[in-house]
Amino acid sequence: MKILLIEDDRTLADYVAKGLRELGHVVDQIEDGKAGLFAVAEQAHEVVILDRMLPGVDGMTTLQTMRAAGNATPVLIVTALGEVDDRVDGLRKGGDDYLSKPFSLQELIARVEALGRRPARAQ
Repeated sequence: MKILLIEDDRTLADYVAKGLRELGHVVDQIEDGKAGLFAVAEQAHEVVILDRMLPGVDGMTTLQTMRAAGNATPVLIVTALGEVDDRVDGLRKGGDDYLSKPFSLQELIARVEALGRRPARAQ
């Protein structure tokens, strides 16, 4: 599966990418929302893992811009903002799943793979 990981915490991003790559996934790593928007527009990915709090363009703006452009790629939001209102907001703004930090890599991988099994939607 081809995955776009948009996460500004380099240590966390490297850890997640390594875990996904060990399972045979292709992972493109991006560190900010603006570059993430370019990556989404330029290449097709089967799943996007998106940090909510990013430098430049924040994760929610990135997500809303993707959806406004008609991009229906499944998005797993990962963030330290784990209150119910934060999760509901993220899902209502176009996220397909939401995972609060800190999280288990095993759970993140299971959620990414579940999103990747969903039938493709028009983009």
